[in-house]
Amino acid sequence: MDKKTIFATRISHVTSIHLYKRKSMVQTKTYQCHGTCSKMINVSVEDGIIKEVQFLGGCHGNTQGVAALAKGMKVEEAISKISGIDCGGRGTSCPDQLARALEMFL
Repeated sequence: MDKKTIFATRISHVTSIHLYKRKSMVQTKTYQCHGTCSKMINVSVEDGIIKEVQFLGGCHGNTQGVAALAKGMKVEEAISKISGIDCGGRGTSCPDQLARALEMFL
């Protein structure tokens, strides 16, 4: 192989890797909460990994904690851990509502 062919092959390889990385996109969805103090949840997911969670309303410290713990977690794992958590006999909770919001990404 001459130098031009080797260079072209390397450029082609680098370009294809770069294009592959560009294909992953962050999806952001909004979920309207039901039965909790929090009214809405904004969730961003990229490649099945939770990137950002923002609660509107609810107990500020608790919702911040749940959001921080969920960040970086796989969607399926988060759903399995927080689905069904109850708050004060309401049949749901802010974490449970987040699990329902995350189900939109499946």
